[in-house]
Amino acid sequence: MERLKCFLKRPDTDWYATNCSTSLGNLQRIVGGYIETVTFPDLDVVVICNEEGRLRGLPYCCTIRGVSFVGDIMVYGIDGENLADVPHKLKEWRELINA
Repeated sequence: MERLKCFLKRPDTDWYATNCSTSLGNLQRIVGGYIETVTFPDLDVVVICNEEGRLRGLPYCCTIRGVSFVGDIMVYGIDGENLADVPHKLKEWRELINA
């Protein structure tokens, strides 16, 4: 299965870069349930989060461009309708989302 460069963020931890499998099972395992995607075209990324995170009372994770996320999240790049390597360096990413 394909592994792509992505950023992970968990509640109460800092962002970190890693390589993750893009299989549905792996994405669901990381976010702890059904996945939901939120695309940020201006950043060329898609955030993958738990679709039922708020309903399940998962803890706050972070806010990106005014959208708050709960639970564990992953950030990948986008290539049309496919996932791609995240196109940013970690330091650059932190600056982009805190701007």
